[in-house]
Amino acid sequence: MDKQSVFKNSRVYFLAFVAYWGIILFGYDTGVAGGVVSQKAFQEHFLADENGNIAASTVTNVSSNVVSVLQAGAFFGALGSAPISARFGRKYTLIGFSFIFVIGAILQTIAGVNGRGLDYIYGGRVVAGVGIGGISAVAPAYVSECSPKEVRGRITGLFQIMVAIGVMLSYFINFGISEHNPTGPRVWQIPFGFQLVPAGVMCLGLFFVKESPRWLATRGRTHEALRNLAFLRKEHIDNEYVRHEMAEIEAAIEEEREARKGLGLKEAFFGKGNFVRFVIAFVIFLFQQWCGQNSVSYYAPQIFTAIGYKGATNSLLASGIYGIVKVVATAIFVFFFVDSLGRKFSLAVSAFGMGALFFIIGAILKTHPPPTSLADGAAPPTASKAMAAMLYVYVAFYSMGWGPLPWVYVSDIFPTRTRHYGLALASASQWLWNFVVSKQTPIIIANLGWKIFVMFAAINIGGMFVFSLVIPETKGRSLEEMDVLFGSVTREERDARVQQTQRTIEHNLHDTTSVSSAPGDNKESKV
Repeated sequence: MDKQSVFKNSRVYFLAFVAYWGIILFGYDTGVAGGVVSQKAFQEHFLADENGNIAASTVTNVSSNVVSVLQAGAFFGALGSAPISARFGRKYTLIGFSFIFVIGAILQTIAGVNGRGLDYIYGGRVVAGVGIGGISAVAPAYVSECSPKEVRGRITGLFQIMVAIGVMLSYFINFGISEHNPTGPRVWQIPFGFQLVPAGVMCLGLFFVKESPRWLATRGRTHEALRNLAFLRKEHIDNEYVRHEMAEIEAAIEEEREARKGLGLKEAFFGKGNFVRFVIAFVIFLFQQWCGQNSVSYYAPQIFTAIGYKGATNSLLASGIYGIVKVVATAIFVFFFVDSLGRKFSLAVSAFGMGALFFIIGAILKTHPPPTSLADGAAPPTASKAMAAMLYVYVAFYSMGWGPLPWVYVSDIFPTRTRHYGLALASASQWLWNFVVSKQTPIIIANLGWKIFVMFAAINIGGMFVFSLVIPETKGRSLEEMDVLFGSVTREERDARVQQTQRTIEHNLHDTTSVSSAPGDNKESKV
């Protein structure tokens, strides 16, 4: 990675760092619940009947509910984020949704004391989900709109690194609690309360970053947009590169305004060159959620128990290692390969690798099932260790394609005028299928056993691999070039518009400079 490029774009990296603290919440909140419910103290407090017995079906049902209600709230938060961010801007929308999340986190944390039951966790998860859904839709758009095209894929890909860090933190916090505090309300209060830390960092940080230049330009605040763009690029406002990029933004916005005056939902979704983008945004997240990673991520302790890692300590430690591999693999890919390998190639290799490994895991689990008599905490069999290793390699393949790239790709393809709708639909699709997967995974594990890995393998190779081959490549193209790629405007029309707009901006700047210097010139002529 070019050090000069990192320094040049350091303000954009800082903006992404701040905005994506909310994405740590995304990863943390989705990863923490499965581990909390698997703790014996939680089950004894919330799930035991009057005789102190805990039914396996009750654990399965509550586990799926606690994990999935977050996704249900996130679905509505993602949908509602579009009109809010279009009206109030990306920055203040993120601040608003982070406050909503804080309310949900507090409700989850105070559950289980003073007569507060499981309903507080359910309600808090729904409210927090609304906040996370809005953040997950707005943050990628905000970061993408502020990033130069040369490093946009890398910076936007930080999203998935933050998700992976959040998931990893949830695994190790649950593991630490299992080791050192296995009884009492703190078993769930510490993991749920920790959510307030990244939420607070994000809220404070957002007051020190700039609003999106592209959003400002859509609201007619051109001079403020130009100042923000120059600030983010570390250049003077008169710099030729900054003025050309501003001209591209203005040209794209003007084209969209002329072509879609009185834009409604029908025109936004079915306007020229738009429908295929929305289809891609919906389908790419459908496949991402059904690739198997979220089932492993949300229910990692249960998955590792199923392949032979018995006992909370064994399963949570194996889950933590899974989280570390995911973070490292995602970071390596995002910083060194996302802008060199291309979107299509990375997605295709990722899908094929995941599918092949799942086929192997399914075959091993079928032929070498873990012994039912294995005691809690006992060393797992050799076959179980092999399957765990396969899962670690699997998540590395996930992290080099279908983990970070769907967000990068969807952030790439939408024009400014409809980007908030596109990101909202993509995020809603992500959360909709996220909800379905998280709700059904415990049931699928209980009913299918080893066949769940074969099912996910077929989806990876039969669906995702083929899909990767048919979508267009977006690497190295500016956001404004996407209209040309998807047929909304011809290359000739776009070039003519950019040149005309650049001349207009230069003329306006020249007039402004002339007016500001006129009093001084007159004074000198009188002396």
